[in-house]
Amino acid sequence: MPDPRSNLADARFSKAGLPQSYNVHWSDARKQQVVRAVQEKLITFDEARWNYLLSKSEFETWQKQFSRSEEAPKTFELH
Repeated sequence: MPDPRSNLADARFSKAGLPQSYNVHWSDARKQQVVRAVQEKLITFDEARWNYLLSKSEFETWQKQFSRSEEAPKTFELH
């Protein structure tokens, strides 16, 4: 029996326009999509981490990279 939480997460990833798998070319635009999706609470950090095989430090690097390019940086503490 499939995990219903998995289907909900898949729907949120699709709604946010995010890739379904980690097996993609990680352009800056895709990285920024993932950072924004987490910041806007479309997906959780843990969902992004597990779906895309990201380490906390890798995500934080992406976050810093894109907060520098925006007027109002949106950084937050990851637990």
